[in-house]
Amino acid sequence: MHDIFSAIILGIVEGLTEFLPVSSTGHLILIGHLLRFEGEAATTFKIVIQLGAVLAVFVLYWKRYMDILKDFLTFNFSAKNKLNAIHMIIAMIPALIVYLIFKDIIKQKLFGPAPVLVGLIIGGILMIVAARAKRKVTAEHTDDITYKQALGIGLFQCFALWPGFSRSGSTISGGLLLGTSQKAAADFTFIISVPVMLGATVLDMYDSREFLTSDDLVLFLLGFIAAFIVAMIAVVTFLNLIKRLKLEWFALYRFALAAVFYIFVM
Repeated sequence: MHDIFSAIILGIVEGLTEFLPVSSTGHLILIGHLLRFEGEAATTFKIVIQLGAVLAVFVLYWKRYMDILKDFLTFNFSAKNKLNAIHMIIAMIPALIVYLIFKDIIKQKLFGPAPVLVGLIIGGILMIVAARAKRKVTAEHTDDITYKQALGIGLFQCFALWPGFSRSGSTISGGLLLGTSQKAAADFTFIISVPVMLGATVLDMYDSREFLTSDDLVLFLLGFIAAFIVAMIAVVTFLNLIKRLKLEWFALYRFALAAVFYIFVM
């Protein structure tokens, strides 16, 4: 019964935090620690429920993905000022390479409460620096983002491999530092989230296949469904919030979370 409760709670947390710059992985690790829901099977569970959030974004951005896929299959990359599959591929490559090289170290050394607290703080500092940096905005909308900016955002996405940094926090910060508006960076983050998270989840599930047993199927399904439903609501609710609120507010939340957890739990 405790595991079922934990699965639902973690699914809700995943759906709420995946697309905010506060680190969903960090929240899952910290709350999993509080719920005593830890170990290899728990780590695999946290990976699987990300697919629920991925599916939510895919459903909401269905038309945009179909347009990008259509252009890709017909080799239609001639239109200027239009986001296409090349932007997405370029943005995915850096983190994929870093993950494949360091995945064992990441899982063994960084998936714990202490590294998450460090990631929350350093990631928050990065967000404050990005929000206050004076840069000329050259990409007001996602279709204005250049290949060079997409690559740069992809490099910043590598920070997100450290739990606590946050993928959206890293990519939005990178976008701001590279000359995109916060709206364009947030939209781009949402759009590339599906292939990035899908690829990462599939790789992680393959590596953790020995822990995927039929005994845990109910827990995984409950977490997946909870993450999907909450993420559907959260994406619609938080999309405008991310575009309007300055990153400093999210950074302050990260600092407060790290402080509370350190004082009362560590």
